[in-house]
Amino acid sequence: ITARAASLEDYEETVKKAKEAWKVWADIPAPKRGEIVRQIGDALRQKIKVLGSLVSLEMGKIFVEGVGEVQEYVDVCDYAVGLSRMIGGPILPSERPGHALIEQWNPVGLVGIITAFNFPVAVYGWNSAIAMICGNACLWKGAPTTSLTSVAVTKCKQLFQLSALSLNVVVCLLLCRTAMARDERMDLLSFTGSTKVGKQVALMVQERFGRSLLELGGNNAIIVFEDADLNLVIPSALFAAVGTAGQRCTTARRLFLHESIHDEVVAKLAQAYAQVRIGDPWDPDTLYGPLHTKEAVKMFLDAVEQAKQQGGSVVYGGKVINRPGNYVEPTIVTGLPHNAPIVHTETFAPILYVLKFKEEEEVFAWNNEVKQGLSSSIFTKDLGRIFRWLGPKGSDCGIVNVNIPTSGAEIGGAFGGEKHTGGGRESGSDSWKLYMRRSTCTINYSKDLPLAQGIKFQ
Repeated sequence: ITARAASLEDYEETVKKAKEAWKVWADIPAPKRGEIVRQIGDALRQKIKVLGSLVSLEMGKIFVEGVGEVQEYVDVCDYAVGLSRMIGGPILPSERPGHALIEQWNPVGLVGIITAFNFPVAVYGWNSAIAMICGNACLWKGAPTTSLTSVAVTKCKQLFQLSALSLNVVVCLLLCRTAMARDERMDLLSFTGSTKVGKQVALMVQERFGRSLLELGGNNAIIVFEDADLNLVIPSALFAAVGTAGQRCTTARRLFLHESIHDEVVAKLAQAYAQVRIGDPWDPDTLYGPLHTKEAVKMFLDAVEQAKQQGGSVVYGGKVINRPGNYVEPTIVTGLPHNAPIVHTETFAPILYVLKFKEEEEVFAWNNEVKQGLSSSIFTKDLGRIFRWLGPKGSDCGIVNVNIPTSGAEIGGAFGGEKHTGGGRESGSDSWKLYMRRSTCTINYSKDLPLAQGIKFQ
């Protein structure tokens, strides 16, 4: 099976069709749009194992994670159905008699969605389900290395029938990404990918005063205090660091351990790593599959070498696994300072840097000193510390957890991060507002013309 890369002419035709489709879609009442999104969710439910299997085959994540990713799309569809009957602005008290002050929310128009290889279904689902109930048409560019998944998602029966409303385009990376970023007809561009590429996209969109929603890198930390429950810490750190072979934007890459428990946790974590079942991602017994590409394997090896050169010790893993495919050993590195250059570098691979700390204040600062601000977790039983962590001098991330891992976010909350993570928010809470434009509307239903702030102009 092959997927043909589109030309610029194909892209141009698709954008025109999307703009025409929007004229129809925007006039459909929001609850009716929600009903169509519900049908999309049902179509995905019927094909969930097949699609999850394809995600596993093409991306490399284990089968249960592939199915779980499609489940996220289903869940967001359910969420969007309810939201389609709830979105709206307030009626505000006007200071002028005989006047009404209301907030009106309208769709932005055409939403361009550029997704990454590591979540080739869920991220599109987060964006499209919410964007559609808000009244937008969508144009999707999936990652070129997971193009079959993109095609399969849009070939689900109901999705294909609705293709005039939620359009799909699969094209080569640079050609379409640049075209979408520079295209003034793209009313919102949602981009998920690396910080380096995201910066280029953001600058191109900003140059035309466009809107962008950015979901970029993460250099996420777990902080473990001396009072932590290690029965929670070990499986949490294992899942956050090793899950999806370290290829989640929410993967834990830094593990800060209080000096009094450092050696104990490292020993227990190494034992847990040794029990990770590595193999074919389609095998239901497998917990850990391959990296996505050969380039990723090279990045892994380069990062391990740099960690050694900067004073780190590899206490587990660090090598390529001698078997067909892009398999590497999940890796633990100790002995590096918190500000080592490699520790501040996001390597999209299963490398965990274990670092010692003494005091709460310093480790909170170390959590925040990296350029990214996506996800973060502490493990503690101290109630005061928990609320300091959640407060203004605590974590500066968009996702701030207590006694759970950095990865595995629920769809009901807004997903995204600060600083070089891009500042975007997707999925739950009030993320729907990013797919709409707000108008403050004043209606004078009196026969007088009083001015605001009591100004007299006669």
